[in-house]
Amino acid sequence: LVVLLACEAASFASIWALQRVVLPDVGWFDGATTQLVGNAFNRVTPGGGATGTALQARLLADAGYDLTRLAAALTAESAMISIAVLVLPVFSLPAILAGLNVPGSLADAAWIGIVVFALVAAAGAAVLRSPGPIAAFGDGTAWVVNRFRHRRPPIRDLGARLVEQRAVLRRSVGSHWALAGGTAVGRWAFEYLGLIVTLYAIGAHVEPTLVLLAFTFAELLGMLPFTPGGLGFVEAGLPATLALAGVAASDAVLATLIFRLVSFWLPLPVGLAALFIYRRRHPRTDLAPGSDAGGEEQARHTHDRDP
Repeated sequence: LVVLLACEAASFASIWALQRVVLPDVGWFDGATTQLVGNAFNRVTPGGGATGTALQARLLADAGYDLTRLAAALTAESAMISIAVLVLPVFSLPAILAGLNVPGSLADAAWIGIVVFALVAAAGAAVLRSPGPIAAFGDGTAWVVNRFRHRRPPIRDLGARLVEQRAVLRRSVGSHWALAGGTAVGRWAFEYLGLIVTLYAIGAHVEPTLVLLAFTFAELLGMLPFTPGGLGFVEAGLPATLALAGVAASDAVLATLIFRLVSFWLPLPVGLAALFIYRRRHPRTDLAPGSDAGGEEQARHTHDRDP
């Protein structure tokens, strides 16, 4: 149990290290505590991670960080972590090519993951080289949102601002690409090690490569935005894929329960405690720094003081 907790802590530390790459001006305390809060919030709300990312950005904005930069950087971080889970089947290739007998369903999942990773990586590289898609996405998003912002100032030049933040991210990540990629993969690798530790602790006889494929498939199920944190999908999918990997049914169920207790349920009270600690340092504000309404309020006070 101690080793499993250490693996889970290392998985979270990998996320915090990645945040330091995409947001070098955000300190360890602010980045770690807000990520714990956002992670916990994501586990109780559907949305595939978007809700937790939005809450983390809002919390950091309360501490004085620029909201546009936060949104761009945290979205990029979330994308890198999501893509990184598709990298995991690549590590199974040597064993598969060496003749490891892989059940059909797991083999299909491995090849699909590899193909999807290649396609997503190619699309990401194209976006990084050309600002057009990002600008079009930003302007399109602003147009849709402005249709429903009747009582608030409209969003302007979002596409241009996202392109500007893309340039900032390219500079910050470009010089630390190995660290960014390693920490994104490390987020999943340490969690996979936690599952392996759990299986060995209960006496299950496993093939690590097959468990890796089963873990990858289950984590992809957990990204489905239909339930909070993939609740239900992972609990149903992981025992089934572990059984395909040769784990006894009773061992697969027990390992899933222990693994999810540490990886899913334990971070909930930790996130609540992190919110309390963070709010002690950064009390809540009604408006994000730099917002339009905040600027209007400041201008009004300035006008009132003008003789």
